[in-house]
Amino acid sequence: MPYPPLVKYDTVDEYRQHYERKYCRGAISTFDYISVRFRKNRFNHCFFESCKRNQQKDQFSRLRAERIDWIKAALQDPSAELYVGWDKRKRAYDNSRRVAVAVNNYVVVIRLTGQQGAQFVTAYVADSPNTIKRIRNCLKWHQKKQ
Repeated sequence: MPYPPLVKYDTVDEYRQHYERKYCRGAISTFDYISVRFRKNRFNHCFFESCKRNQQKDQFSRLRAERIDWIKAALQDPSAELYVGWDKRKRAYDNSRRVAVAVNNYVVVIRLTGQQGAQFVTAYVADSPNTIKRIRNCLKWHQKKQ
């Protein structure tokens, strides 16, 4: 499945407007018919990073932002690897979170809210070998039968 080209804007506001226009006006359906909703307040969580690795997202990430259109592509990609999310606070798997690993280790996380509904959590490039290894060591996601 071909992924869209990178999106190039000059300002954070242009990326924010693109996100709100493309994602926040209605749900996006995954390849397996989960309706994913996007909230405006997830923009900062998704497109900012912690420059000090201290959980404070204080630096805009052009690497993440340029792949803004990949979120939809990854959700709709039936060849993406799917895993059960990990709750680091509880140190346990969280069956309400689904992690998709798509092309070039692009990761999209959603949180299931009902039988066929979900909320977008975040998306990023797993650019560290340790990060992608940890994800791939998680339980495989198995879609529940309808």
